Amino acid sequence: MSDLEDLSGVAGVELSVEAIYGILEQIDLDILNLVREGKLSALKYAVGTDPKASVDRGANLKALMLARKQYEELVQEKLKRQELVEPGWEVSQGDCSRTGMG
Repeated sequence: MSDLEDLSGVAGVELSVEAIYGILEQIDLDILNLVREGKLSALKYAVGTDPKASVDRGANLKALMLARKQYEELVQEKLKRQELVEPGWEVSQGDCSRTGMG
């Protein structure tokens, strides 16, 4: 797929709280997998078989942690907005009048 040249054809919807939790779960999994390698350091490691393609593990962890923080802030913000909009309880009123009896 080729790169976009502008944003004119891009559309989207606001992420739901559930979607953000899914993203946080994926970030946590990526962090865990990065740390479980046992080689976490600022050293670079090769990607695939191309020795020129390398990734800085420390920078990768830092980027994941920053992304996690931003998504956590976003979900907390959304939850606060929902608390302001949604009532804590609902009150209903029933009709206790007797119809058909006269």
